[in-house]
Amino acid sequence: MKLDDLTSVIGALEEAGARYLVVGGVAVNAHGHMRATRDLDLVIQLERRNIERAVAALRGLGYRPMVPVDIDDLADAELRRVWREERNMEVFSLVSDEHRQTPVDVFVSEPFDFDEAYRHSLEGELEAGVKMRFVALGTLIAMKEATGRARDRADAAELRAIREQQGGAP
Repeated sequence: MKLDDLTSVIGALEEAGARYLVVGGVAVNAHGHMRATRDLDLVIQLERRNIERAVAALRGLGYRPMVPVDIDDLADAELRRVWREERNMEVFSLVSDEHRQTPVDVFVSEPFDFDEAYRHSLEGELEAGVKMRFVALGTLIAMKEATGRARDRADAAELRAIREQQGGAP
């Protein structure tokens, strides 16, 4: 993943006024556990107008779905339900020829109460003038623990240790 690409994606989402939270490896890094990651994982508030703003921002950067569907299909709640229930899809994966080293995965369902998570999110500055919103530490730990994957369990353990060092509950 390239920092310039990350800056472009987040800058475009911010400029579009899209409500999103960074999760996954980039959020793990933001909370203090450094590890390599190959993509940007996002939870976008799945309200039609918000999705349309986010999709327009990503399309403007050349992002398109990895699967043969239209990027605008992400705004269709019924299609997202079908993807989840019939295809076991968790994320809508996007790639860009302009940003080859930075694929973007957008969750097809909100894995938490978005408004609540947004209120408690961590806001950081990627570079001067480019703000970025990360899911809160406790929410990130819960997401990591829920997957059952070894990498995510290891991340959760590291994040719990960080939370304890910060004086939070274990």
